[in-house]
Amino acid sequence: MTYAETLAYLYAQLPMFQRIGAAAYKADLGTTWALMEALDHPERDLRCIHVAGTNGKGSTSHLLASTLQEAGYRTGLHTSPHLKDFRERFRINGQMVPEELVVDFVTRHRSRLEPLQPSFFEWGVAFTLWWFREQCVDIAVIETGMGGRLDSTNVVTPEVSVITNIGWDHVQFLGPDLPSIAREKSGIIKAGVPVVIGEAEGAVADVFKQVASDQGSPLHFVDQKSPLPHPSALEGAHQVRNARTALAALGILQDKGWNLQEEHIARGFQRVVHNTGLKGRWQVLAEPPLTIADVAHNVDGIRVIRSLLECTPYEELHIVLGMVSDKDISAVLAELPQRARYYFCKADIPRGLDAAALKDQAAVHGLRGTVFASVQEAYMAARKAATHNDLVLVTGSVFVVAEVV
Repeated sequence: MTYAETLAYLYAQLPMFQRIGAAAYKADLGTTWALMEALDHPERDLRCIHVAGTNGKGSTSHLLASTLQEAGYRTGLHTSPHLKDFRERFRINGQMVPEELVVDFVTRHRSRLEPLQPSFFEWGVAFTLWWFREQCVDIAVIETGMGGRLDSTNVVTPEVSVITNIGWDHVQFLGPDLPSIAREKSGIIKAGVPVVIGEAEGAVADVFKQVASDQGSPLHFVDQKSPLPHPSALEGAHQVRNARTALAALGILQDKGWNLQEEHIARGFQRVVHNTGLKGRWQVLAEPPLTIADVAHNVDGIRVIRSLLECTPYEELHIVLGMVSDKDISAVLAELPQRARYYFCKADIPRGLDAAALKDQAAVHGLRGTVFASVQEAYMAARKAATHNDLVLVTGSVFVVAEVV
């Protein structure tokens, strides 16, 4: 098969949460463990950092990987979802896996994988761990998907576990309240393995204390008021919090004997986009007019967007907005600014919310705009309507951003 044929095969054979949502979700690790057995347990041969959380886990993972690269370690990085290219999920020292290796893996292993009926994400995790072992990485940074306890990545035993924060997202899978979501995320805490908590208070912090105590795991809450000695290239107060969380995890690695000097951390934070290919985090696409894309898609993420908008000068605001149908849409829309012109659209995936339906729901929250047949049409219309000193923002969904970056 060619690479394109291989991807078509995977999309056709394996359910993909990214595209279809709940129908692809599996609430157990049975299939993943069977995949590990079929591949001779690559997870046992990896040293890694395991990163979970509602928001910021992708940025934190990239900061960690960038620093480890700067320290000279052969570093694997697994993230999801991808924006443009499936291979974005699998990187070593910032380089995506070669297309021919994906083809070869599927060709060699499909006869053993097909009977297990893995989801798209399960297949991807299996490939990740196999490839990292084959390439003898020194350490891998493994980002979870949506959860923790039942996430397919939760077959690894890391050097340190990281949970960035807990917010409202995927409540239909993870639980109806923040302590329930925290308990699911805390499922990545392994016996005796140190765990870093980026942000938590009250009942959520209590959950982490209890789980860490039960597991005999040293627990480290990040001091989010402390000065950040090494600024990162990522914009916003939330990225400062992510950097503090990454710094705490790197400190644990230092205590364990990993050779991480201050200059490695400083360069890693400053060169994170260059080193790891991070996209879609308050990413400037063009100017003028200033055009920015951000993958924020839940309440906490949109609140971050609001704070970033307050720090960005512009005359008029144009927002290209699309969302997926299985989110708490009303709560997100309530956080968006009313003083903006909206360009409603639907990402080209089955989960995408119909643009006309999005417009109707947005109107309830005082958000006004026009419906467009595609993301590209909405994007081009916003760029055309914006004047020299205006701001065009593309947000609401990873999948909308993916069509413009």
